[in-house]
Amino acid sequence: MSLRFEKVMDEREAYQMNVLRLAYLGDSVWETIIRYHMILKKLNVHHLHEQSVKRVNAAAQAEMLSRISGSLSENEAEIVRRGRNAHPKHTVPRNQQPENYAASTGFEALFGYLYLTGQNDRIRELYQIIMEQESQNG
Repeated sequence: MSLRFEKVMDEREAYQMNVLRLAYLGDSVWETIIRYHMILKKLNVHHLHEQSVKRVNAAAQAEMLSRISGSLSENEAEIVRRGRNAHPKHTVPRNQQPENYAASTGFEALFGYLYLTGQNDRIRELYQIIMEQESQNG
């Protein structure tokens, strides 16, 4: 799965980008991945939405980050750290824990960075790790 309107960004250029911008993009990248895999399950639209929402929220993304944290390179872990420590100008949504919201920002920043730098194979690899652990944990 690759939809690109511009050339792949240099890793150094992407790394220097504001981490909240990376997270902004990464949120849509992650949601697109999840939606793609959900439509393969041939559920009706209501169930597609329910299943997607379970995986595209701060608590779920914080859990997914914990599943892949041991598999991250130093550079990837630094992107996540920067995302966790970012301070958005808006408040944390009432239905989310601040620590989950911070972790999800790191998770999203990582996926935004990987997308911008054209690391689609790495995105697939991390997705596989997440899904394998999900199936093992029931």
